[in-house]
Amino acid sequence: MRVSGVLRLLALIFALVATWIFISSYISFNMKTLRLPRWLAPSPAASTKGWSVPSTAVVRTKCGLSKPCPDNFFAFKISSGAANVVGPKMCFENLVIMSPVRNNVGRGLNIALVNGTTGLVLTQNCFDMYSGDVNLLVKFLKKIPEGTLVLMASYDDPGTKMNDETRNLLSSLGSSYANQLGFRDSWVFLGAKDLKDKSPFEQFLKNNPDTNKYDGWPELLELEGCVPQKVF
Repeated sequence: MRVSGVLRLLALIFALVATWIFISSYISFNMKTLRLPRWLAPSPAASTKGWSVPSTAVVRTKCGLSKPCPDNFFAFKISSGAANVVGPKMCFENLVIMSPVRNNVGRGLNIALVNGTTGLVLTQNCFDMYSGDVNLLVKFLKKIPEGTLVLMASYDDPGTKMNDETRNLLSSLGSSYANQLGFRDSWVFLGAKDLKDKSPFEQFLKNNPDTNKYDGWPELLELEGCVPQKVF
């Protein structure tokens, strides 16, 4: 073997030895010294058999309310219609009573009646307040039984056919805005038969060309809350 070949072999051996020493000095494969990033590290409650991922409990509320209702309270959510495009929606105790999907909403006033003690839905109906017969609404309102919760939502136009008798009947249910309700206003309301005081569950938005969100209509309204049993 030539001298140059021997030198190259020695140089290669030296390089391998130096590399091994470097690895041994600066890298440890002992798992005790291994540090995982925080987001990869097992939780303190990790078992010896494997990692446990801490679970976050998802609280599901009735009607998608922001927080659950206490005992002996009914959960509800009411949305008015959006212009004359999207119909209103009513949910009570996680049951959708009226909605475009159920195909039981219409232009004007949409009304659902619920037993104030049991929470059972009694009936629902819609009344055309633009070209319909307002007397049908009057008869409906007069027949509402005692202790009944009344949910209402506007769609398109709730006020053109409104008269004094209708406004008085709506006011007797606890409405504060029945006397102002007019052409293409947005309105959502929950009241009760022969309520002595005004209901705290009501929202109203006047049709105003300067402030309307849609072309010719104010924006839709949403009302949600917890109504106590037998409070009315």
